[in-house]
This record gives sequence, C-alpha cells and structure tokens, in this order.
Amino acid sequence: MAKRLSQQLADLSIRAKNAEDAVAAAEKEAHGKIEARKEQARAAAAKATEKVNQEIKSVGDTAARNWTAVRAKVAADIDALKAGVARAKHDVDVRHAERLEWEAGVAIDYAIASVEQAKLAVLDAVSSRAEAEREKTS
Repeated sequence: MAKRLSQQLADLSIRAKNAEDAVAAAEKEAHGKIEARKEQARAAAAKATEKVNQEIKSVGDTAARNWTAVRAKVAADIDALKAGVARAKHDVDVRHAERLEWEAGVAIDYAIASVEQAKLAVLDAVSSRAEAEREKTS
C-alpha cells in the first residue's frame, strides 16, 4: 500500500476543504476566473478517477468484481466495512488484513474522486448562475 490509510483520510479532508474554499471564492469571482477554476476541477477529477481505475486494473478481475460491489451502493459499502472490521478482529491473517486495507484505500480514493467531481458540479452550477445573472442584467 502506497499511503497509510490515515494519510489518505487526511488527503480526503484536505480536498473536501479545498472544494469548499473554491466554491466560496468562485461565488465572488468574475466569470473568467470561475471558468479557470472549473477547468482545474475537471482536471483534478479526471486525475483522481484515473488513479482509482488504475488501482482496480492493477489488481485484476477480483478487484473489478469487488469494485462493482463498492459502486453499487454506499450503504452496502458501510455494511461491508463494518463486517470486515468484525472479521479482522477474529482473523489475524496478514493477507486478510492487507486485502481489507486495500479495499479501504480504494474506498477512500473513490471518495476523493467523488469530492473532486462534486466540486466540478458545484462550480458548473455557480458558473451557470453567474451567467444567468449577467444575462438578466444585460
């Protein structure tokens, strides 16, 4: 595993705060600056999504099947993680722990990609609102 799970969660927190700050700033900026922010957000979302896709491809078919289940429903993910934690308490097998860590890491990376996509969606909405307001006053 490239990063510790705690570091990945810290990265998620930072990205969520960055998304919040970007939206707050975009609401006060001129249309051109909002468009530049949108392009940066689009690139960051694409990069984060590609990272998740590469992680899944690197592990093979088993990971792809697991990933399909991960994307199916967030509630199911939470239940699966709770079950995994319970199993891990009873099973100290190293491979099992590594697999659970990998699954948690992919879930965190997916969350990061979701935050980046949410940031892009919000910036699109702010941009559209600014455009509509500008046209209304023209």
